[in-house]
Amino acid sequence: MERIQKLISRAGAASRREAEKLILAGRVTLNGRVVSELGVQADDNDEILIDGVAINRKQPRLYFLLNKPKGYLSTVRDDRGRRTVIELLPEVNEYIYPIGRLDYDTEGLLLLTNDGELMNGLLHPRYEVNKTYLAKVKGTVMGEVLQKLRTGIMLEDGITAPAEVRFLEYNEKGNWSRIQITIHEGRNRQVRRMFSAVGHDVLALKRTAFAGLTLVGVSRGKYRELTGDEVAGLRHIAGGPGKNNE
Repeated sequence: MERIQKLISRAGAASRREAEKLILAGRVTLNGRVVSELGVQADDNDEILIDGVAINRKQPRLYFLLNKPKGYLSTVRDDRGRRTVIELLPEVNEYIYPIGRLDYDTEGLLLLTNDGELMNGLLHPRYEVNKTYLAKVKGTVMGEVLQKLRTGIMLEDGITAPAEVRFLEYNEKGNWSRIQITIHEGRNRQVRRMFSAVGHDVLALKRTAFAGLTLVGVSRGKYRELTGDEVAGLRHIAGGPGKNNE
């Protein structure tokens, strides 16, 4: 027996967080009865419907790597009509959702899937999944500032974990620096807040790597499907068996 939101997520019908919202909204039924509490459990023999449609527990798992441009929300839909990353994968008809988020003004590598278990594993703090960014920041960044970023910055939600930081260049004419930074936490707007805390506003931000994957071969606004080996590698990183068990 497992919680209904986990079964919904495993079936690829919604992420676990979105499944919880569906349950609380009374849009999920279990064996013909509306479920409105998150603690209800079921098994693979129970009938689970969302808006009257049964979840497909045999739906194949899908995994995509997107080079997100600026100006798109990292969500499935937006009730204000703003553009979402799903619009960049028009050929994909199945329900998929992003693994984590990139800010509206941040570009770069974003994974999308309908594998809720993998998503939850990659986002769990326990596995410390690395995320690498290129940050163009205002001013020249001195060595002591770089060291502060490496050892941890105190933010309003606590001190950050140690980061890998590398100075790449300084543009004297534009008075900006380019810094590569790798973190494994997933706080909201974390990189921007870290640089702001040391006096350097971020002018542009791009995620270049996530969980060992990079943007090589994928131009801005384009995407590709992950290989079986790449999926196995992600499962290994996320604490899974490291095999593609469709």
